[in-house]
Amino acid sequence: MLKRLEQQINFVMEIDKLKHIYRQNLVADGSRRENDVEHSWHLAVMAVILKEYSAQTVDLSRVMKMVLLHDLVEIDAGDTFAYDAEAGLDKEEREKAAADRLYGLLPPDQEEELRALWDEFEARESPEAKFATCLDRMQPLLNNYHTQGGTWLTHDVSSEKVRKRMEPIGEISPTLGEYVESLIEDAIFQGILKK
Repeated sequence: MLKRLEQQINFVMEIDKLKHIYRQNLVADGSRRENDVEHSWHLAVMAVILKEYSAQTVDLSRVMKMVLLHDLVEIDAGDTFAYDAEAGLDKEEREKAAADRLYGLLPPDQEEELRALWDEFEARESPEAKFATCLDRMQPLLNNYHTQGGTWLTHDVSSEKVRKRMEPIGEISPTLGEYVESLIEDAIFQGILKK
């Protein structure tokens, strides 16, 4: 029992490092970059609030676990900016190696459960993984919109790239997909997202 508890505590302390992984996106007031913990927490709350807009029935508990766990790999792999094609070339390899190490810190039963959830999120095939992906794509868009272009302007991101990245949202939630499209159109109109 003591060995199991030590493994669990070691994992809990290791994932504290996620607080120091900063994303490209700004927090909604534009004052600073958000960290991965803030992002994951925001997605978990969004899952609770926006679940009703999923076109498929989803198990909220599984969605919340996925969004809370999906970026833990960035402790080792670092944050890869969504619109940086070059940095994304080896992203999958880096993240799989990180998942092996991090989830491997846990007792075998928890390693198996949490790694399976991470793999499920990455595969984006189940309704829960699709909805979790929807939220993961939508949250940075909301932050960019509310920071008057945020990292879209900093990195010269086009509306075409944003629309391509947002495609999974409309697939799992037509309502959220329409809402996102309205924000993109307004962002173009305001000049905070280039056409």
